[in-house]
Amino acid sequence: MKVGIDSYCFHRFFGEVYPHQTPPPTRMTIFDFLDFAKELGVDGVSLESCFFPSYDKAFFADLKARLDEYGFDRVYAWGHPDGLEAGKNRAEFESMLKHIEYATLIGAPVMRIVASSLMFRFEPHGPQIDILVDWLKEAVKVAEANGVKLAVENHIDYTSDECVELLDRVDSPYLGLNLDTGNFLRLLDDPVDGARKLANRVLATHIKDLKPVRGVNAKEWYFFSSTPVGDGLVDNQKLAQILHEANYQGFLAVETDSLHPDYENQEHWAVEKSVWMLKRIARNVR
Repeated sequence: MKVGIDSYCFHRFFGEVYPHQTPPPTRMTIFDFLDFAKELGVDGVSLESCFFPSYDKAFFADLKARLDEYGFDRVYAWGHPDGLEAGKNRAEFESMLKHIEYATLIGAPVMRIVASSLMFRFEPHGPQIDILVDWLKEAVKVAEANGVKLAVENHIDYTSDECVELLDRVDSPYLGLNLDTGNFLRLLDDPVDGARKLANRVLATHIKDLKPVRGVNAKEWYFFSSTPVGDGLVDNQKLAQILHEANYQGFLAVETDSLHPDYENQEHWAVEKSVWMLKRIARNVR
């Protein structure tokens, strides 16, 4: 199995600092991130488009050239932080369609999308899914015309059963799942059970590991905070085995978001350790 990194691991360095975090001493460009990924010898990268400096063709040409030079598999990631806002924001839907074109400009065969987020998780999900099904039936037609598959992430919003429902109702080979191995846990939905239900629909991944933070209210999304892969509660070895048995063709992309206080301000080290562990996990799948 292949191993990669999602650029969201360095969100602080791209300018997004959570209220409970401190700003980093330096900033990072997308090309700095690619250089770091190359140094770690990974196979692929997932690129959060919210951190791109522009969306003009010259930028995308330069980005594609670097990706090609490094030989990276690639996923174009759209939708942070709230995506389609559970079917409340049609303007964001139109934006998403435009980003399908951008994905083609960097040669990405898969585009991660966000349908909802933790902001809407306590509202009734049935009406949300009804709207999203209609919208995504439109979107897959655009995706097919452009030769791009859409991978909707479980984004601390929908359970594995709700993800199955969404994908079943859209019923298109151009819509699958971006499996986040930590976000199901944040909904108290077992990640291994979720992977078993959805493995044959997975087009991309975020490989997270999590452990609780003492002193943080359990209702906070970051009560389960990110650790390097292997240091938390998520059985990513078992998850990788499930994906392997389902003939998953993408890469295992490490993603951290709110780092646990035990690893505060140690993004580079946490990613390096995670990549090492994922390479070990990949070697151990049978």
